[in-house]
Amino acid sequence: MKNFSNYTDYDTKEQLRFESRTVHGALGTEPLTGAVSMPIFQSATFRHPELGVTTGFAYSRLANPTRQELERTMAILEGGIQGFAFSSGQAANMAVFSLLKPGEHVLLSDDIYGGTFRIIDEVYGTYGIEHTFVDMSDLDAVRAEIRPNTKMLFVETPTNPLMKVADIRAVADIAKEIGALTVVDNTFLTPYYQRPLELGADIVTHSSTKYLGGHNDTISGIVVVKEDEEIAAAILRHIKSHGSQLAPMDCWLVLRGLKTLAVRMDRHNENAKKVAEWLRRQEKVERVYYVGFPDHKDYEVTLRQTSGFGGMISFAVDSVDTAKKILRDVDMIMFAESLGGTETLITYPTTQTHEDTPKDVKEKLGITESFLRMSVGIEHVEDIIADLDRAMNG
Repeated sequence: MKNFSNYTDYDTKEQLRFESRTVHGALGTEPLTGAVSMPIFQSATFRHPELGVTTGFAYSRLANPTRQELERTMAILEGGIQGFAFSSGQAANMAVFSLLKPGEHVLLSDDIYGGTFRIIDEVYGTYGIEHTFVDMSDLDAVRAEIRPNTKMLFVETPTNPLMKVADIRAVADIAKEIGALTVVDNTFLTPYYQRPLELGADIVTHSSTKYLGGHNDTISGIVVVKEDEEIAAAILRHIKSHGSQLAPMDCWLVLRGLKTLAVRMDRHNENAKKVAEWLRRQEKVERVYYVGFPDHKDYEVTLRQTSGFGGMISFAVDSVDTAKKILRDVDMIMFAESLGGTETLITYPTTQTHEDTPKDVKEKLGITESFLRMSVGIEHVEDIIADLDRAMNG
């Protein structure tokens, strides 16, 4: 009988369509027992048969069978050579930024998630990493901010929370011209709707807390490297040295979530479109930010590089009082941080997701005290709209 660890040349199931790959993963089943659900290998250490002989596992900080299954599955779904599972999306981004050396420069999306802003501004900034925030949907602006020492372009698309869309292929082309890496945070759309590595990106990151896990029950992050073995080795060294790997139980929860990713994303997508259209008809709503509107300035880019619009909406209301009323009076919809779960959540970015973004920057971008972000869940869409209507207009 083959040992579990001998399955290094695992069947990538490349002949399967995406929906089937999410269900069956890398190995699909645990080979020793035939367990249909990959077991949780809740072990810190692994026994060696004899000196110089290994099962392929020694210590769970280095490798764990459950984590390996998640990492291989994500590499398959994103189309990369190697995946890495981290203790959070923040930890995943920390690993990516660790590829930069003191004196090097990174360009980032201007309305980027506040946690990412904090990492690059307050942490890596003190290590001598230079950074500039720019509207990545404006290619002329991107080119204008390139410096001789620019080594990375870090792109959120769509952005959090203003739903700007960057042309991934065009941004990657700019990066290649100067020998820089392109990193895409693919949290909002997941590989079901968008595959940045196929569009020229070098690295993909996820807060897999969100849509990949999908149930608001685990904190986790993912990095997938396209093809550069040296980059993969550097990420592996980071995770070994920093101990930021994802625990087996959390790996299993993300693996379980992935099995329903396709069907959940279809419902998120369908519901969000209807909710966005309803919001546009409300007198108290001044603007709706949603990438699925044909009049979104980057709609054609979205159609070229994605197969869906996702479940995220932001909107500005007519006053702070209206915003407070909505947050106070929603019932089925929950006023809570995070996104991408089965439940519809509404968030107040100025004091939550973008708390660490300077006030003047937020105001310039339009992230004001009357600005709300909604992660549209998979409930019946009429119940979502009815709850919003009552909270806003009741």
